[in-house]
Amino acid sequence: MYFAHGQVLSLASARRLLIPSSCPCIIAPRMSEPKKPQVLPTGPERELQIYALGLGGGKPSVPVPLDLLEQKAKETLSPCAYDYVAGGAGGEDTMRANREAFYRWRIVPRMLRDVAKRDLSVELFGARLPVPILLGPIGVQEIVHDQADVASARAAASLGLPFVLSTMSSRTIEEVAQAAAKVAESPRWFQLYWGKNPDVTASMLQRAERAGYSALVVTLDTHSLGWRERDLHHGYLPFMQGQGLTNYFSDPVFRGLLPQPPEQNPMAAIQLWGSLFSNPALTWKDIGFLRQHTRVPIILKGILHAHDAARAVDAGVDSLIVSNHGGRQVDGTIGALDALPGVVREVHGRVPVLFDSGIRRGADIFKALALGARAVLLGRLYMWGLAVAGEEGVRDVLLNLVADLDLTMALSGYTCCRELDASVLCGNSYGEPAR
Repeated sequence: MYFAHGQVLSLASARRLLIPSSCPCIIAPRMSEPKKPQVLPTGPERELQIYALGLGGGKPSVPVPLDLLEQKAKETLSPCAYDYVAGGAGGEDTMRANREAFYRWRIVPRMLRDVAKRDLSVELFGARLPVPILLGPIGVQEIVHDQADVASARAAASLGLPFVLSTMSSRTIEEVAQAAAKVAESPRWFQLYWGKNPDVTASMLQRAERAGYSALVVTLDTHSLGWRERDLHHGYLPFMQGQGLTNYFSDPVFRGLLPQPPEQNPMAAIQLWGSLFSNPALTWKDIGFLRQHTRVPIILKGILHAHDAARAVDAGVDSLIVSNHGGRQVDGTIGALDALPGVVREVHGRVPVLFDSGIRRGADIFKALALGARAVLLGRLYMWGLAVAGEEGVRDVLLNLVADLDLTMALSGYTCCRELDASVLCGNSYGEPAR
């Protein structure tokens, strides 16, 4: 799709573009027409929507400044839930490293390059995405909002952005797929926490494929939970209360391992989950098991070392996600953006490289794309939108981020994502183009 801005819109035009906060952001199509996502506004169009709201004394469903957005979410959530989402491993040095890695790069804008029309779309596994943004897998969303994954998936579908459902979701694989499909046609991926029982794993993969999930994201860095001081301080792990376990409790193979259904004996079901969840014995030779049980592309999440990237490609996977789990697993590790160039060089275009950990604004996405990522995944950012205003809050966070990216591209002199490479950046300390 194209982002175009030929002239400054009038306030009347802005009002027509404006979608009131009390109404859904999707115009319901006729029943005979295929459901299509909303056309994303350009950056200038989104700005005018917000300014037009202000003329009438209104505001978007969520604060635009990100510090205020997170503060509003903090006020909305319980201390345990907020810290579970906001926190990281240990002293949270890795979380800081993720942000500092972005600060070390600076964009060098170019002038007089005709940026009137902008196409921010990217292709991924045969699908054309309107912008290089996916909603990453986040578990146990019920602690943030009662509509949980359904609200997030519906918001993503309304804008045509892929939603990645966590194994630890609060709604079943099937329910989330059905809810999103009612809004619009949009890609859905399934994220796997690869446990000890191969039959349960195979069952999850088969359920996801039958429900229309078109890619599998395998998280590698969470075979054990990191030392998370905030959660330990509260003595809080939502899974121990049965939250985020709906895909297990609804799985026929998992249920078959129980003497009583989870509805009758939830504690026994929780204990069984705890005995099966983590599998630190997995090695590269086990990748073949996944290929035997799914036909969709396999994406490995958690790659930071170039040698691991090479092993992954040799193992026949279809894509990699450079990620340190948002700083939630290993304290003191490398910032994800610092790891990205080395992984991209090692892969050398053989498979697409995606990126997460630390994305907050359009400039962050611009920098990740310039350093070789095909697209980025969001995490905490959309969780704050969900906490504040549910589905509408997630949608408004996404619209604001897309607008920010569009303006960053245009004001820097670029019209499409494939124009970006390391030459558009310079190191913060030296003022020289990246090599």
